[in-house]
Amino acid sequence: MSVKVALGVTGAIACYKACTLVRLMVREGWEVRVVATPRALDFVGEITWRTLSQHAVETDAFALREDWHPRHIELANWCDVLAVAPCSANTLAKLAQGLGDNLLTQTALACVKPLVVAPAMNAAMWANAATQANAETLKVRGARLLDPEAGELACGVRGTGRLPEPEALFEALRKIMGEATR
Repeated sequence: MSVKVALGVTGAIACYKACTLVRLMVREGWEVRVVATPRALDFVGEITWRTLSQHAVETDAFALREDWHPRHIELANWCDVLAVAPCSANTLAKLAQGLGDNLLTQTALACVKPLVVAPAMNAAMWANAATQANAETLKVRGARLLDPEAGELACGVRGTGRLPEPEALFEALRKIMGEATR
């Protein structure tokens, strides 16, 4: 099955896991376009995403282009699924509130395809009532949330907030895409 994935990556240390996720998807024959928030590029550089996905990294909603097509609309129409992994608390809140202040959140607003969100953050941030309300809002609207895992976090604490391993993320996406084509 040929799948087109717009993979949103956000400002979380777990971006390094998304590198392996991109490799798994490309190895499967899926076409991947990485849509990076500005903070995501602080964790993993543009050249890495470009090399792994074999496509230019999408970062700027307002970049001058040769054609007139708005990039967020093109991406939303092009993809079969919009996956956000890792999804920071900040981007989770933006998605739940319908904010569109960067290319990723604008693409999400324009996209009618399945939205898959894999949050990754500090345990206290994940447990925060506002974050839980945002996660619930997305679920009610039909987004598929891949809950974070418990374990040691990058900040040195133990708790729930870890991005699932890339293989588990890939299998979840494969299952979701299989359900979508039925």
